[in-house]
Amino acid sequence: MNYLVAVLPDRNQAEAAYTALEKSGLPLSQVDILGRGYKSADEYGLIDPNSQAKKGATSLAIWLIPFGFVAGYAFNYLTGIAILPIAAVGNHIIGGLLGAASAALGAFLVGGGVGLSVGSGDALPYRNRLNAGKYLVVVQGSEELTHQATHVLRQFEPENLQGYAELTAA
Repeated sequence: MNYLVAVLPDRNQAEAAYTALEKSGLPLSQVDILGRGYKSADEYGLIDPNSQAKKGATSLAIWLIPFGFVAGYAFNYLTGIAILPIAAVGNHIIGGLLGAASAALGAFLVGGGVGLSVGSGDALPYRNRLNAGKYLVVVQGSEELTHQATHVLRQFEPENLQGYAELTAA
């Protein structure tokens, strides 16, 4: 499946582009308008960068927190640092808990930051444009259909016209 996304500055141009696509013979079941009064980014299925960031932080924390505990415990065991005036085993456990807490912070910052910055692909810029009041005209279909739509949409001088090809497993 191929996708073509055009960013248009206002509702009138988006509707005119939709009408031009209809007149050129494109099936309207494969054309969508995103923006105020039409489908939202969530309704269309654009990836939410916040959920991707949460997913990245959670998956990193699953293995990083236990590793942090073991590393903190081992560090305290090897150095013999007395964190509190209690038995040595208690200090080792506190060292392990501090290591686990550091690992959780690292998972949150690194996993969340990476998920937020790269986990959403081009969805974040499109969401930002929708939030700024712009409209997206999305055409999905065969390569031939998206090429035909490209020629029609270029006459409206969109801010951005980007095509995507969905990768399929062979």
